[in-house]
Amino acid sequence: MSPLILASSSVWRHTALARLGLQFTCQSPEIDETAAAGEHCEQLATRLAAEKMAVIAAKNSESVVIGSDQVACHQGQPLAKPTTMDQLRQQLLRQSGATVTFYTAVCVGRGEWRRQFCDTTHVQFKRLSAAQIERYLQREQPLGCAGGFQVEGFGIALFEQIRSSDPTALVGLPLLGLSALLAEFGLDPLG
Repeated sequence: MSPLILASSSVWRHTALARLGLQFTCQSPEIDETAAAGEHCEQLATRLAAEKMAVIAAKNSESVVIGSDQVACHQGQPLAKPTTMDQLRQQLLRQSGATVTFYTAVCVGRGEWRRQFCDTTHVQFKRLSAAQIERYLQREQPLGCAGGFQVEGFGIALFEQIRSSDPTALVGLPLLGLSALLAEFGLDPLG
């Protein structure tokens, strides 16, 4: 069995992948996540997942490497991952009552062999008052998270509805599609 590497420093992605019961390690790819001019949200997520995988695969040619990236998209534009509490407040206010689409791309590779897919999740936010947003931010401070929330925690209270073919995608690692790709690389979680 080839070693498995998750090209991520995300605690949430690590926890998600651990659910599959496979042995793996994590390495942080350290790439520039800036969108190219005119790059659509889905294209951005797909490109970044592939770049993360490629950076780590170049150093670990015998390993199966998983790259993943998630881009939140509102009104056709990618949302930056908030890095300050004020940015979080402003982003959550803009998303109040709106639908935000999350593109979660995965790229798995070993050597020259690459396979990838992108999952789409639509999140309908509740109409949120400034006071509700403040209460949320007092409980969680999801700096650096796509969409400005942590669905794994109290962030779930912000939504009216989540529409997705994979309930794990919003965490940042769609396990249904990933399981199928890993099986192609001889790492079937059920094998």
